[in-house]
Amino acid sequence: MRQKKSSNGKYPIDDFKSGESWRLFKIMGEFVEGIDTLHNIGPAVTIFGSARTAPDSPYFKKAEAIAALFVKAGFGVITGGGGGIMEAANKGANSAGGTSVGLNINLPHEQAPNPYTTIEMEFNYFFIRKVMFIKYAQAYVIIPGGFGTLDELFEAVTLIQTHRIKPLPVILVGSDYWSGLVDWIRASLLDNGMISPENLDIFKVLDDPQEIVNAVLEYRKKESN
Repeated sequence: MRQKKSSNGKYPIDDFKSGESWRLFKIMGEFVEGIDTLHNIGPAVTIFGSARTAPDSPYFKKAEAIAALFVKAGFGVITGGGGGIMEAANKGANSAGGTSVGLNINLPHEQAPNPYTTIEMEFNYFFIRKVMFIKYAQAYVIIPGGFGTLDELFEAVTLIQTHRIKPLPVILVGSDYWSGLVDWIRASLLDNGMISPENLDIFKVLDDPQEIVNAVLEYRKKESN
């Protein structure tokens, strides 16, 4: 698909030209607003997945159930704030009476905010939004999605692998969806020495919603001991 430009005819990265360093204040402002808005949300999990998932999809219903279970276990839920899996997770968190955060990205061609958030923010820059996803998450829950979901998955894995962030559970939901990727990681990355065997322990694949929540609770209990 051909890339689209922003409403002013430019790509966001093109904002940064010689003599335009004042735009850095816009970046600082987004960071400050994000931190001020989210610093009191309490323990939360970040849930990722496709914006294209339809409400009648089994993964939509599973995302809704997972989010509700996390709220009942004392967590808030953070998503990208759009449709599909994001909407499902926010809906599940909201219906369970919990904190439901939507960190929307300002795109001219897609992603209207969903109506199930209790805290909503909009970002112009992906990298600031990604910092907020990871900064306030006690776990990453990755439900089937496309390039954006893969980007968030591998960024989290890389940050944990390189010790740039404190380790946290990274859970891939749906063995039928993720098994091919995991097999490729083993056969291509591990067998060719591109990663170490222990790197495979950074993430796990689970299917049952309650088992997913229990895995995060067990990890937190282990970390607190």
